[in-house]
Amino acid sequence: MSHKTPDVLDTFGRPLKSLRLSVTDRCNLRCKYCMPEEAYTWLPRETLLSFEEMCALTGFFAELGVDKVRLTGGEPLLRKDLPTLMRMLLENPRIKDLALTTNGMLLAEQAQAFRDAGLHRVTVSLDTLKPERFTALTRRNGHEQVLAGIDAVVRIGFRSLKLDTVAMRGFNDDELVDLIEYGKRVGAEVRFIEYMDVGGATDWSMDKVFSRAAILERLSRRYGPIEPIIEQSSAPAQRFVLPDGATFGIIPSTTAPFCAACDRSRLTADGLWYLCLYAKDGTDLRRPLRAGAPAEEIKSLIRSVWQGRRDRGAEERKELEQIGARGRLVEIDKLRADPHLEMHARGG
Repeated sequence: MSHKTPDVLDTFGRPLKSLRLSVTDRCNLRCKYCMPEEAYTWLPRETLLSFEEMCALTGFFAELGVDKVRLTGGEPLLRKDLPTLMRMLLENPRIKDLALTTNGMLLAEQAQAFRDAGLHRVTVSLDTLKPERFTALTRRNGHEQVLAGIDAVVRIGFRSLKLDTVAMRGFNDDELVDLIEYGKRVGAEVRFIEYMDVGGATDWSMDKVFSRAAILERLSRRYGPIEPIIEQSSAPAQRFVLPDGATFGIIPSTTAPFCAACDRSRLTADGLWYLCLYAKDGTDLRRPLRAGAPAEEIKSLIRSVWQGRRDRGAEERKELEQIGARGRLVEIDKLRADPHLEMHARGG
């Protein structure tokens, strides 16, 4: 007889189910919507969690109900020996779903090792199919490497492949159909993400947001009637089906926030736990872990913090917009003073 752990619920009744585990704050791209500066203040090396520490903390979360873990960064493939961490995490039978989000630059050479380690699902960021646009957005060359990484994932045969596209008005909104068609060719589901005003996205403005409504209008012009897929899910993407049966998703974080169903939280590579992508403060779990605190004490801390959770950051940003006060989330000098405020530190 199995004894299911009762859900740990926050103040809005949201369960603790999904953990985004950042393995590094470093990245090999400089995308304008995430890392618009060239130089950053990095987390000190000695503060970064070891794989053993990551597994210990993830184990505590799993005992409290987390069964989905997503490895993020920065760019997670910059962390050496990642398949070792994957194997260690999957030794925990409570972890039912292990996924990875990557920019794809180093994926071709590592994809087979990830599959062999047991990784279930892969999400690759792909904002454009045009090499020159890729270079303009990321300030790096490497578009071919990203496509090669996607090809490797397809060839190796992961359970699921998703392609995440940040839709930006005036930049790539003319490529939505091309991206859907590319997704069909490689057997991947494309998810369009509304441009969000988080972290270091210092050139964000509402007029650059290509909204869910605009995405659906643009695609229906090409494909005809698009139907929503009705499903019970805490996933951030709303899914739709085209007349030919192909599916895609939209993550409307900016115009239609989904805070009410959010069961995600984020653990940085140095052990700070954030309850929301927009949160300014996190809970330090590294300190008690390294101080040798008993497991029950750390689990009790996690439980009590989640039970007191009131975060609904995207909805609050939306409310500010309605009174004309949706300015920059964090000023650039504060970002330099506290690298945890950057999205690349907390697995945006």
